[in-house]
Amino acid sequence: MTPTTLEEPIRRSVAAVDRDQAVADIKTIDELEAEDVAPDRLRSILLTAFAVAAVMLTALGLYGVIAHGVVQRTREIGIRAALGANASSLLRLVLWQGLTMVGVGLAIGVAGAIAVHRVLRTFLYGVGSADPATLAAVVFVMAIVAIVACYLPARRATTVDPLIALKTE
Repeated sequence: MTPTTLEEPIRRSVAAVDRDQAVADIKTIDELEAEDVAPDRLRSILLTAFAVAAVMLTALGLYGVIAHGVVQRTREIGIRAALGANASSLLRLVLWQGLTMVGVGLAIGVAGAIAVHRVLRTFLYGVGSADPATLAAVVFVMAIVAIVACYLPARRATTVDPLIALKTE
């Protein structure tokens, strides 16, 4: 039987016991539970949306900073290429320097997250703020974003013509 088919027998049973008792709002346990968790669900959706926006902004910012650093070092990269550095060594150089900065940033971020886990615990339900799986997932995603953000400018740096790079100031 569906809950809606039981509504009328429930009303009759209550009226048989007490005619003055009003039966206004009949809901199933599932409906009551859904209403109860709705604010928490909305908060979780909003936090997820903000987290996705933060990852996107982080990726764009990281790419912008590293790309700007590569552009500023165009002359140096051109000199290295003119002196015989091949594309793979230039790629490794730019990637290494970018990923070193990212590694330091991730280490500071993880230390900060662990340091404020008591504050975060009040906002999370069912997942501890110091949950190793969540922390590892965040570090993994940020590392992938960093690798891509470092690789694109580094790849572009390997195509710099040494003559053009040496002429720019």
